[in-house]
Amino acid sequence: MALVAPSILSADFSKLGEDVREVVAMGADWVHVDVMDGAFVPNLTIGPIVVKAIKPSAGKAMLDVHLMIEGPDRYVGEFRDAGADLISVHAEACPHLHRSIQAIRATGAKVGVALNPHTPPEVLDWVLDELDLVLCMSVNPGFGGQSLVPAVFGKVERIRKEIDRRGLSTLIEVDGGVKPENAARFTAAGAHVLVAGSAVFGAKDRRAAIDALRAA
Repeated sequence: MALVAPSILSADFSKLGEDVREVVAMGADWVHVDVMDGAFVPNLTIGPIVVKAIKPSAGKAMLDVHLMIEGPDRYVGEFRDAGADLISVHAEACPHLHRSIQAIRATGAKVGVALNPHTPPEVLDWVLDELDLVLCMSVNPGFGGQSLVPAVFGKVERIRKEIDRRGLSTLIEVDGGVKPENAARFTAAGAHVLVAGSAVFGAKDRRAAIDALRAA
């Protein structure tokens, strides 16, 4: 059964802690935190201080921090200290990806690598065995509420086949445009974790929204 990870990018930041507590109480497995620097992606969001502030509200849910930033190695320690359980960096932002993976692992956090929609899965060939998670962006990163890029379904399938071929336990997460009507297609392709922003935080009944994603 897929794990559901609501993205706080779509939450109400005036009552962020309350929103996080609510979705966790209503069944969210993970809490997804999108960190953007205005350089790697054309938007600015949050830093370690906000992660630290919401950590108590997340309770036992995995705090899943997605760094859409340049030079992420400089900050992984700060995000881990703030409460990140899993830290994902973009392959496109890391010229020395293996070093970045080692930097995250050294903090004690779980390690993820994210791929933009156009990035081929082959960039993971020499690091896949060292990852806890592969994050497939199904939209171009930077803003919430976008329509997904359909080619990502095939990418998820290819990555899942390679994970299975190697006998790994690496999870696949998808982020962008995830809704109940396409959740089944993502999980059929091989995804384990569904990131949903507006589909959860924008719903009148958030419990029903989470249940609908998982049921799909």
